[in-house]
Amino acid sequence: MLIVSAAEHINRSVSEAMNPLRFFPVRRTSSISAAQRLTVQQSFDLIIIDAPLPDDAGLRFALDTAGLDGTIVLLIVNAAQHQPVNAKVSPYGVFTLAKPFSRQTLESALMWLASARERIRNLEKKTVSIEEKMEEIRLVNRAKWLLIEHRQMDESSAHRYIEKQAMDSCAPRRDIAQDIIAAYSKKKR
Repeated sequence: MLIVSAAEHINRSVSEAMNPLRFFPVRRTSSISAAQRLTVQQSFDLIIIDAPLPDDAGLRFALDTAGLDGTIVLLIVNAAQHQPVNAKVSPYGVFTLAKPFSRQTLESALMWLASARERIRNLEKKTVSIEEKMEEIRLVNRAKWLLIEHRQMDESSAHRYIEKQAMDSCAPRRDIAQDIIAAYSKKKR
């Protein structure tokens, strides 16, 4: 978690409201420029921005960091600015909180942020799984076409051959496909 705030009372309020087991480690900075440097060096699951800051209002930084993979952003703004700021940033996935706020409201907001981060983490896992499956399909198709070209098999025979090799050797189809690709790649050299 990264907290970007120049106000000590906000830093203290957020620290007191956080569950240290759920939000760890916590980095703090008091300017947007320092926060930008930190986000280049490492990724953060959660970023809380107490706007405005001495060097910037924080809106652009909130929008930029919300676009980073898996980062959830909470922008804390004055109550008078909450509605217009929320209208600008919420379409980009930035959460907003009007100040002043109660401890209970802050604790609820932190729980919502943590829940949103978990949901994104689960979606990222599904995306990786789908990408891996697509890569396996590409490899198997490439291997099938090599079998069709070099062994004069039809597509269904090539497919059955790969499936049977995988079953007989208790190996994933991906490994069998990679072996076929490697074998015929060597022959071309």
